[in-house]
Amino acid sequence: MLDTVRISNKNNTLFIAHRGLSGLELENTNAAFIAAANRGYFGIESDVRVTRDGRFVIYHDNTTGRLSAQNFEIEKTNYKMLESLNLIPQKNRTIGGDFKIPELKDYLSICAAYGKIAVLELKEKIEPQYIKQIYSEVQKYYTTKNVIFISFNLENLQYLRHEYPDSVIQLLSYKFDVKVLKMLKLLNFDLDINIAFCSKEVIDICHKNGIKVNCWTVDNPGDAERLIDYGVDYITTNILE
Repeated sequence: MLDTVRISNKNNTLFIAHRGLSGLELENTNAAFIAAANRGYFGIESDVRVTRDGRFVIYHDNTTGRLSAQNFEIEKTNYKMLESLNLIPQKNRTIGGDFKIPELKDYLSICAAYGKIAVLELKEKIEPQYIKQIYSEVQKYYTTKNVIFISFNLENLQYLRHEYPDSVIQLLSYKFDVKVLKMLKLLNFDLDINIAFCSKEVIDICHKNGIKVNCWTVDNPGDAERLIDYGVDYITTNILE
């Protein structure tokens, strides 16, 4: 039976399960979230999208074809159609589960039941009215104190910071430079950076400026141990624990 790959000495680095425990279960499904929740992860990451009729679903891609026999663009499809889809289980899955596209409330309820931090990625550009509704769902099904909001889309995060100034927010990025640093400081964001660009220098500069660093997606134990030595705050991973 497959299992996670254990990292013996994490120091103060906190581990986040990427799209749930997607190294063992089908990504962004209730099975993946429960598998992560039953282990020692600090948080569980997921991706939220808005359907054509304004429902909030958990799915990474903008279309369903990679994990389903039918290919629909989520933002242009009503929830009822998406709800009917069967997601395709991948090889080496260890726990039978709900291979459907979850709603945001499903994910939040699992995080709440197991006391895990919800790391919620706002996919694409989301209209302010829907960001407000997403925030309200977090309040209804969990608590905003236990949620980290992340996004590549700066407008999403700027709106969150303006409307909900106490939110914990991380900017997803493939790069780090002076411009990014200024933005993080100005808006009080932390950094969520791709592993290819996550160096000791980046971590040190961020820490000097009071900025936490989350590194994604780290699946090699040697990479994780190196980043832990550098003092990275969070590691987002598919399989390491």
